[in-house]
Amino acid sequence: MTALELTLTGAEVLLPEAGLSRADLSIAEGEVQGDRTGRQVDLSGYLVLPGIIDLHGDGFERHIAPRRGAMKQMNEGILSVEAELAANGITTGVLAQFYSWEGGVRGPDFASQVFKAIAEVKDSTVTDLIPQLRFETHMLDDYDGLAEKIADWQVPYVVFNDHLPHDRLAEGRKPPRLTGQALKAGRNPDAHFEMLLSMHARSDEVPAALDTLCAELTQSGVRLGSHDDATPGTRAGWRTRGVSIAEFPETLAAAEAARAAGDHIILGSPNVVRGGSHKGNASALDLIAMGLCDALASDYHYPSPRRAALMLAKSGLLDFANAWALVSSGPARVLDLKDRGTLMPGQRADIVILDAKTHRVAATFAGGRVSHMSGDIAARFFA
Repeated sequence: MTALELTLTGAEVLLPEAGLSRADLSIAEGEVQGDRTGRQVDLSGYLVLPGIIDLHGDGFERHIAPRRGAMKQMNEGILSVEAELAANGITTGVLAQFYSWEGGVRGPDFASQVFKAIAEVKDSTVTDLIPQLRFETHMLDDYDGLAEKIADWQVPYVVFNDHLPHDRLAEGRKPPRLTGQALKAGRNPDAHFEMLLSMHARSDEVPAALDTLCAELTQSGVRLGSHDDATPGTRAGWRTRGVSIAEFPETLAAAEAARAAGDHIILGSPNVVRGGSHKGNASALDLIAMGLCDALASDYHYPSPRRAALMLAKSGLLDFANAWALVSSGPARVLDLKDRGTLMPGQRADIVILDAKTHRVAATFAGGRVSHMSGDIAARFFA
């Protein structure tokens, strides 16, 4: 598909330094241009903003596994994910796939299928899809050869999780929902419980295994993050391994430790939209107010980045430019994507167009190509 050559006129455009103001925006050859070019399209009544860069989202699970065993064509599922991303103004989407002892759609075999499908369709999608591996740290038997698998899957971004219910396991008690979890993974509940106990018992072996794995991945140029840091000590431990991204820190202390050391902090946009964490963790609104946020991610809900940025601006907590930066230029800096995140000449023409009154997504362009267009705005382009 050929990138469009257009000059968008009459809209409120979010430009660096100028903020949201009436301006023309020209695009050609997939990039924002400094001079007028191509056919003019009147976008009066719309906002033209940098495309959303979503740093972490697992909302795609329902597309690739709507029911257990139902999805056989994984590629079609990934393509439907792209459609949802584009409809929500997301031009770069990090697809966060579990590699977990939970099994099923979060198990190693399924992860392999997902990553292969992303690689197969990536060149045919308009939205830039970036795979992320979410690795459960206590899967010690899976460390050997994992770095080679990650390279084979073309995964540039790995995040470390530990979702074992350690408190209960230390007491020898079964965690809640164990039976349902075991059955989803295709395991006998008693065998599943024994597996959890065994992983917990080997906790002392995890730090050394992580040291080796992180060194291998860093040497390969893989970006590393940690998930749900609860204490400054936990964040410091990750930092010594070169893990410089803190996803969804659970406490103010952990977020402050990340900021003091210059680590990147990603918060969940649903936390902003809800007004707080559904798990009782630190409020994203509070952390943002204290300057402890570099970027907002969809987490599990793709409409939330747009909604969160708009809510932050409407509430007055941030001005519009700084609120939108949390879903555009901020994420670009976290992933060191120097070619996107703002509407400067020479940057990728990654654009989301919102109805100025309703703030609904009217159109999305990624690299100057249409990935989504809906409603009355189509008449402006095809008249």
